[in-house]
Amino acid sequence: QVQLVESGGGLVQAGGSLRLSCAASGRTFSSYAMGWFRQAPGKEREVVAAISWSGGRTYYGDSMKGRVTISRDNAKNTVSLQMNRLKPEDTAVYYCAASRDYSDRVVIAPSEYDYWGQGTQVTVSS
Repeated sequence: QVQLVESGGGLVQAGGSLRLSCAASGRTFSSYAMGWFRQAPGKEREVVAAISWSGGRTYYGDSMKGRVTISRDNAKNTVSLQMNRLKPEDTAVYYCAASRDYSDRVVIAPSEYDYWGQGTQVTVSS
C-alpha cells in the first residue's frame, strides 16, 4: 500500500513557475514508477511527466514538454515536478501516481497506475 500526498500547487501568473512535490509512504517507493498527471474541467486526465523507479528514464507529455522537469529522490520517498513558463491553459488539478514496476520503465497510461494522490490545484492567471 502506498499513500501519496501532493503539495506546491497554487495561483501563479502566466510566465511564472511552480514546483510540485509528492510525498509517498511505505518502504518500497523505489519499486514504483511515478507519474504526474493533470485534469482540467471537462477534459480527460493526461500525463504530464513520468519517471522510472531508478530515475534513469523520463517521459514528458506534449502539452508541457520543454517547460517541466520530473525528478525523484528514493531516499526521501519524494517525486517532484518543476514547472516553468506556465500558461493559463496549464490550469488544472495535478495528480501524483505510483505504478508497481520491476523493469525500470516509464509508465504513461493512467490505467497502469495503482495509487493516486488527492491532487493539487494549479491556477495560472493571464
